Amino acid sequence: MSSSRTVAPAVSHQQVRFCTTGDGVRIAYATSGSGPPLVRVSGWLTGLEHDWQCAVSRPWLTELSLDHTLVRFDPRGSGLSDRSVQGLSLDDWVSDLEAVVDAAGLERFPLLGVGHGGAIAIAFAARHPERVTRLVLFCSSVRGAFAPGADPKSQRDARVMEQMLELAWSHDVPALRDAFVRLYVPEASHERARELGDLQRGTADRQQARRLWQALNSLDVSVTASRVQCPTLVAHAAEDAVVPLEQGRVLAALIPTARLLTLEGRNHILLDDEPAWQEFLVDLRRFLRGAGPGAPSGVGAFSGLTPREHEVLGLIARGYDNRTIAVVLDRSPKTVRNHITSIFAKLDVGYRGQAIVMARDAGLGTGERLSVA
Repeated sequence: MSSSRTVAPAVSHQQVRFCTTGDGVRIAYATSGSGPPLVRVSGWLTGLEHDWQCAVSRPWLTELSLDHTLVRFDPRGSGLSDRSVQGLSLDDWVSDLEAVVDAAGLERFPLLGVGHGGAIAIAFAARHPERVTRLVLFCSSVRGAFAPGADPKSQRDARVMEQMLELAWSHDVPALRDAFVRLYVPEASHERARELGDLQRGTADRQQARRLWQALNSLDVSVTASRVQCPTLVAHAAEDAVVPLEQGRVLAALIPTARLLTLEGRNHILLDDEPAWQEFLVDLRRFLRGAGPGAPSGVGAFSGLTPREHEVLGLIARGYDNRTIAVVLDRSPKTVRNHITSIFAKLDVGYRGQAIVMARDAGLGTGERLSVA
């Protein structure tokens, strides 16, 4: 069903703080939502200030903040963190992450690495196995295009993208800016692509953006990946033009505990209006709660629920009515009613209050509510 819904996240009022690394670099980090922690590591160009205003990044923050206290940061060189820095190495970025989780008071937590941030997350998980409970890698690479031994075609493609970056930052020509952003989100609307481009250019100047691009594309975790011990989910878009799917396959093969999730689509950054978005969210939540692939994330009485029914039950536990659930999941009210009838039958409950009590006893419904208009 098509929908013109507008979901305004109640968790968008993030708290921004600062910490300092061992080498004296000031790092900005933000927290949003509530519940157990989830730490996100992004790669090239992040902006704590701008993410909530961008229609491409906002759905990610909203969803990740529903069931968790989301912790994310601007790595050195971009956003609110110190930009004029000398060191842009893997060790430097890992030290950024170490400073952030220490400042946030986190001992053990799941870690999500997105894009180039995947290499940083892998290195941290390998160095601190006692702290990382689960690792999720989204469209990440094992070896950057400029690293020794990289595929020649990947090197050529990265050089072309670097030249496009130069043009996009140097000239106020919409067509040039749009061409670069389209590599990341080829299926985005014009408005969304423009917002993403504005976000990128607002977090670093041309010279710094190029330095970050070169440094991140020089990372290589092909040896480090084999030392990751925690359960790992490697999710990758099948037709990603920025980081080819083969990189995801290699990562999944190198990490002993990894499982590969291939998502249909071409976007390097998933959009909330493409089919793969809901598939990724269901699998992500199931994985973070410790359930195996293809199985609902509940135990006992919940083991017979489908992934969609489990998601509906979680929204019921937050106190949403059927209309709101239909809007959030972009399904018809009749479909939602059918799901709820099936859930009540499988749980052997007669009314909504019983289902809410069971779900909350199992830890569902603890995240902040969405405001739906």
